[in-house]
Amino acid sequence: MSAAPRHPVELLPRATLRVRMGAHDAHYGGNLVDGARMLALFGDVATELLIRCDGDEGLFRAYDSVEFLAPVRAGDYIEVVGEIVKQGATSRTMRFEARKVISARGDLGPSAADALAEPVVVCRASGTCVTPKAEQRLAARPPLIVTAAIVGAETTRAQNPHLPHTAAELGAEAARCLAAGASIVHLHAREDDGRPSQSRELFRAAIAEIRRLAPGLIVQTSTGGAVGMSIDERTQPLTLDGEVRPEMATLNVGSINFGDDVFVNAPRDVVEVARRIRSAGIMPELEIYDLGHLDIVRKLVEAGEIAPPLHLQFVLGVRGALAASEANLGALVAATRDLPASTTWAVAGVGRHQLALAECAARWGGHARVGLEDNIYLDKGVLAEGSAPLVARLVAAAGAVGRKVATPAEARALLGLMVEAGA
Repeated sequence: MSAAPRHPVELLPRATLRVRMGAHDAHYGGNLVDGARMLALFGDVATELLIRCDGDEGLFRAYDSVEFLAPVRAGDYIEVVGEIVKQGATSRTMRFEARKVISARGDLGPSAADALAEPVVVCRASGTCVTPKAEQRLAARPPLIVTAAIVGAETTRAQNPHLPHTAAELGAEAARCLAAGASIVHLHAREDDGRPSQSRELFRAAIAEIRRLAPGLIVQTSTGGAVGMSIDERTQPLTLDGEVRPEMATLNVGSINFGDDVFVNAPRDVVEVARRIRSAGIMPELEIYDLGHLDIVRKLVEAGEIAPPLHLQFVLGVRGALAASEANLGALVAATRDLPASTTWAVAGVGRHQLALAECAARWGGHARVGLEDNIYLDKGVLAEGSAPLVARLVAAAGAVGRKVATPAEARALLGLMVEAGA
């Protein structure tokens, strides 16, 4: 890739503007604004999106659909939002929405107006713009890194009988996920009876099977374990070496309410785990459950406990932490503005939000985690037969919006893991 990578916040393919409709915009009786004015605003937003995406204004080729839904009058304030929803080699498919946020109240007085508690959607549209290859000055979106969280500590076989427990089952499921398009496996361990465990020997056996059956797959071990485990217990996988040394490990940077429990990550323990990860020569994935956790990341960087390149995992939808929504994901990504440009981010949505937020990350230039740890359903009421079908669903969704999926080798390059463990 010849162009320099862009900061994560610059990959968000969204633009917003807010404009007051003046008397000069009124074209019909009753100060009614011509609908063409909304299309002109959509054109301005499309141009900004192309500049952010390609470093060039490009060309608006055609609208696919336009809906005028409510009248607009002089004195109204209109907020216009645009988003790139699909990218081809030169084409960028966009959708637009215009919302009235302030309404002129000429019936109450010549200068009366109301700030609306709920915006009124006045127009929606979708269309396609084109930026010729020769005019594209900015780096393309990176390939999508798909992480498969195949077991976790909370999901049970009573909830989904396809949950793997043994080393052989974990290795086989990891191989299925690799074949489906995953480049990272996020790994917990279980006793044969299903109880969560951070046993060094259980991780050793599981990683050995994964390396045998899914060669090249990046292994990322949990240091979160299960609620109530000690730090020494949680960090056992970090002591593995040689062919079974993990390349990545999670670093939970803060405490949260976790359902009816509390997942405790005291500041001194966070620093201790960070030091153990660094001492083992492993890359941390920084688990972010709330906006304030990004402030903890900044302090860890300032203190030299972690260093760029940083990889953030936004975990959304845990009961007691930040809810799963596009708005919250957007706020988290926007809050990375002052982090190093080499920072990458992924999202792990819990439950029914998993695939929706993963697809959002595919559009926005981020990365995503799917799997039975966080979600047991492929569709409403339909159990996923392992994590591989969830990986395949995300890969298909990424392809639909023009996003390539990263191979393990490409994922290593994007994350700064240039040498495969055991190589």
